[in-house]
This record gives sequence, C-alpha cells and structure tokens, in this order.
Amino acid sequence: MNQAYFIAGTDTDVGKTTIAAGLLHAARLQGMSTLGAKPVASGCTMTAKGLRNSDAQALIDESSIKLPYEQVNPFAFEPAIAPHVAAREAGVTLGVTPLLAAMRNVLDQRADFTLIEGAGGWRVPLAGLENLSDLAVALDLPVILVVGVRLGCISHALLSAEAIARDGLQLAGWVANIIEPRTSRLEENLASLAERLPAPCLGRVPKLKQASADMVAEHLQLDLLD
Repeated sequence: MNQAYFIAGTDTDVGKTTIAAGLLHAARLQGMSTLGAKPVASGCTMTAKGLRNSDAQALIDESSIKLPYEQVNPFAFEPAIAPHVAAREAGVTLGVTPLLAAMRNVLDQRADFTLIEGAGGWRVPLAGLENLSDLAVALDLPVILVVGVRLGCISHALLSAEAIARDGLQLAGWVANIIEPRTSRLEENLASLAERLPAPCLGRVPKLKQASADMVAEHLQLDLLD
C-alpha cells in the first residue's frame, strides 16, 4: 500500500519539517520505504554543490529512497523570505506547473510512505494568483496539518482546516507540536482542537531539547492514518 500526504502548517515556523521527519522515521521503523520532498524552500545556503536547504536535507536523511537533491527540492532560494518574493528576485517563475512535474516524479517512485512538505501556511503565494495549496490540489493528496501550539493556534488551525476542505482535500490527520509549552490553559486548548478538527490527532509532540526524528517519532501514531 502506497501512502502519500501533503504536510501543511498553520503558519511558518510551526515545525513542519520536524514533524515530517518524525513521521518518515516512524514509517521506516515499521519497515516501510520512505521518501520526503520539499518542492519550494527559501533560506538556503550556498554550498559547493549549489543551494541547499536544511529542511530538505532533513527529509532526505529520513528517506530510504534516495533521489538527487534537485529532485527533492527543485526550487531553492537563498534569502529567508516569502518564496514568491525570493523567486521574483531570482528571475524565476514559481508556478504550479513546474512544481507539479517535479512532485509527480517523486510520487512515481511509489514509496510505501511519501510526504511532500509545503512552505509556511496553507495559502502561500506563487506566481500570479496561484498558491502552493494549488499544488496539493493538483496532486490530490490528503493533508496532514501541523498545528504549532501557542496562543492563537485554535483559530489558525480551524481556518486552515476549513480552507483545506474548501479546496476539496481530505484532512487525514493533525499533529499538535507544542512549540510554546507555557501556553495558558494548554490542556483545554488541545481538547478544543481535538473536538473541533475533523480528523484524528496523530500525536502530541512536546518541546524537546533535541527534536531529532527518532525522538519525535516516539510521540506519533501512524496507525491513525487511513
């Protein structure tokens, strides 16, 4: 059985890559072949081999199927700014069509467990009026939503879930990534999320001193995914 999901976040810096790497690691522990991809990344570092992104590399590290970096992260930009602005400054047209071709190649590898990670929140602009969410729609992938648990996360999570449903995609599950453990009324907020989000919670990931993929995987339950 080949499972593939689009990883989205309620905002930027909510730990999408941390959770994605943990999910891939959990799948590997279950004996599944894995493959992660990040079609668009800004905030990359120039190396002897070209621009490289630490998030994309984290996905590669947890992928049992190895592809060239350029296939995992086909659009890499150096400035740590919104991808569509970075693309414009680099003279690159960042549209759904080239992203779709690259990610279909990833899906064609037919790993047992494939994750395609977005950038920022659900409505991240691309060229023109296109958004990165249009890529998820074109790929027709169910979505795993990473909820960065902090003040205001309930509204962000519910609005994201509504937008995902409006786009015609299934919310397959969500992960509570507790990025601010001192959030007031933490348990009540988590209960509200569980009550209102129309998908199973795949895990509650505490604030870890070292958020390695193996440690994150300990807090995740893949068997709750369809």
